[in-house]
Amino acid sequence: MPRIPTCVLSDAGPPRVTGGHAVDRYVEIGSLTKALTGTLLARMAQAGVVGLDDPVERWLPAPPGTGVTLLNLARHTSGLPRLPPRLGRRDPYAAFGPDELLVLVRGLDTLVVRPPGDEEYSNLGYAVLGAALSAAGGAGYEELLRTYVLRPADVTEVTAHPPAGRRLTAPGRLPGTRRRPWTMDGAILPAGGLWATPCAVADLVVRLLLERRLGEPSVSWQSAGPLRWHNGATGDASVFAGATADGRWVVVHRLNGRPEQTDEAGIEVLKRER
Repeated sequence: MPRIPTCVLSDAGPPRVTGGHAVDRYVEIGSLTKALTGTLLARMAQAGVVGLDDPVERWLPAPPGTGVTLLNLARHTSGLPRLPPRLGRRDPYAAFGPDELLVLVRGLDTLVVRPPGDEEYSNLGYAVLGAALSAAGGAGYEELLRTYVLRPADVTEVTAHPPAGRRLTAPGRLPGTRRRPWTMDGAILPAGGLWATPCAVADLVVRLLLERRLGEPSVSWQSAGPLRWHNGATGDASVFAGATADGRWVVVHRLNGRPEQTDEAGIEVLKRER
């Protein structure tokens, strides 16, 4: 059985790359995108463009009185379901564009599956959050992310549309073939559609979580004791990124393989470097 392409970067030394992975090729980072969307919310709030407690209907045509705020969306406490309805099977988000999202937003009061304040991890919630930030900022999600997050953090190799010659996707079943990635540059982009080089992800981990160049880490990062972390997975890629309060950090990216094993690999690196 061929080895799963894996890239490991940490504070312990040079990158460890196996199975044909690379540190300078763009890879899907899945829901790690959420950590950047949450940082974007925090930065736009600091700039006075939005308020953390703004109701969704301030920026999008949602019904009034749902009680869902931008902070709820970032904390996964909006009560919205995990996924938008009626997704496809082979390429689930391909048909989920801005128009489809607006239809859901207009019926937001019928979509809430839990009272606002109760936690329910939601890709749909982050799609709504990204749309609200774009409406408030008067620009597309990527432009706002570059303005408020990437340029101030001095990170460039993060995008929804990487150069074709620098994309690294999962090996296919037949020798010499590559699997086609999901289409995630539509409405779902703020929830999980970004690509980045592993080196860029490492820079973000160090600059956002350890150096704190943009202030306190956003609420989108998960916490477990001294560890701040986030992970992400698409159809054929997975990532784990995190840092501890004492300065240790790790990024693990894998092509194919089980996402939970990517998380386990990241935790194991942090334990070894204790």
